Amino acid sequence: MQDMPLELEAKIERLGEILAGSRGTVFFGGAGTSTESGIPDFRSQDGLYAQKFKYPPERILSRTFFDEHTDEFFAFYREKMLFLDAEPNAAHRALAAMEGAGRLEAVITQNIDGLHQKAGSKNVLELHGSVHRNHCMGCGRAYGVSHVAGAAGAPRCECGGIVKPDVVLYEEGLDSDTLRRSAELISGADTLIVGGTSLTVYPAAGFVDFFEGRSLVVINRSPTSADKAASLVINAGIAQVLGSLRILR
Repeated sequence: MQDMPLELEAKIERLGEILAGSRGTVFFGGAGTSTESGIPDFRSQDGLYAQKFKYPPERILSRTFFDEHTDEFFAFYREKMLFLDAEPNAAHRALAAMEGAGRLEAVITQNIDGLHQKAGSKNVLELHGSVHRNHCMGCGRAYGVSHVAGAAGAPRCECGGIVKPDVVLYEEGLDSDTLRRSAELISGADTLIVGGTSLTVYPAAGFVDFFEGRSLVVINRSPTSADKAASLVINAGIAQVLGSLRILR
């Protein structure tokens, strides 16, 4: 851990000790997990919501806007939501290694980029869907992300229907089965790592309330609402923290 502040080094060592003694660990993450892969978040100073557009991003990413201004939705979606050249960072790789070593039961993510799977994670629950899954609204036929990325205007199915990304828009509900499974995993975990999320987006942020285990660990650059209840709080980049774990070497 060369050139790392001693306090941060000590906290990472403590995280390793917690993980080594855990009877079952679950990771719950948000946009900060992928920012170090070059994917911008939504709410930071340089995030998507701080940029100027013809319409507010919250409106563009709503189901009403999708239905009423479909071509404009897809123009925004392709430019601001698809980062197909992004690669997993040290956090994604560390979580995949933890799962492979039997030290992590599942990843629960608010991200839609698929980088956890690209890094090798198998048990990934995507609360807000994925850009890599797309279905025709008419016949239900499945399409890959390249069909959406390469289309002009709204992507169309062979049947003529619009192909919609399987991402949760504003005004849409989260998948009930994914919600149930996530709550079950968190409530049954001995250790919960909350990483790269400000815990401001509900209902996903409320999942922390299901945790009844021994060790709640929060890894985020800025304070969160879960800090007071946490056994360990690390205010640093999650890629740096997880990528420095000696337990994985």
